[in-house]
Amino acid sequence: MEKTIAGPEAAHIPKQRGESLLETAVRYAEERHWDVFPGTWLEAAGGKQRCSCGNAMCAAPGAHPGRADWAAQATGSAAVARRMWHKQPKASILLPTGRTFDALSVSESAGFLALARMERMELTLGPVTLTPDRRMNFFVLPGAAQKLPDLVPRLGWSVGSLDLVVLGEGAWVAAPPTRIGSRGAVQWACRPTASNRWLPDVEELISALAYACGRDR
Repeated sequence: MEKTIAGPEAAHIPKQRGESLLETAVRYAEERHWDVFPGTWLEAAGGKQRCSCGNAMCAAPGAHPGRADWAAQATGSAAVARRMWHKQPKASILLPTGRTFDALSVSESAGFLALARMERMELTLGPVTLTPDRRMNFFVLPGAAQKLPDLVPRLGWSVGSLDLVVLGEGAWVAAPPTRIGSRGAVQWACRPTASNRWLPDVEELISALAYACGRDR
């Protein structure tokens, strides 16, 4: 498995130095073949950072879709991505789930426990993000949303008893180095590399994740 940083140190994983949001979005589309779309962004107002959506109570300032047709706007074309971020260089980088990948979202503490368990089991991981609101998103093959309701009960848990959320069709994740308000930037707990280009199926990770979520309750 690609080496990960366990514990709080993962919050300090260095991002690509000097790389702009535009360059990063283009790289995701070009190298990983991920669909990308520009979200909202942060604006300075009265010495504070606020979301470009204008909502003072925004739950994810600078890191959510800014238009209703975001799903149709998402593109896997590096050239189109370049044009979109040229128009708004500060826009967050959002990745629609349910296309090239789904994401299994768990709490940060459960995520670190699961990562340690997966390392011992020598499982092959896909990319994993760590968000400023203390969530970890494990990238898996599409279709996880359909499989999870059958998989979790087989492990002795009910789906509703675990803080384990599947992000599939109609949802998205914010990609590094997107910033979420004053909370900080999304980071990679497990970076995209050549060795994890092929994603695991939810069936390969669910045991470790369910166990970690159960311990974290």
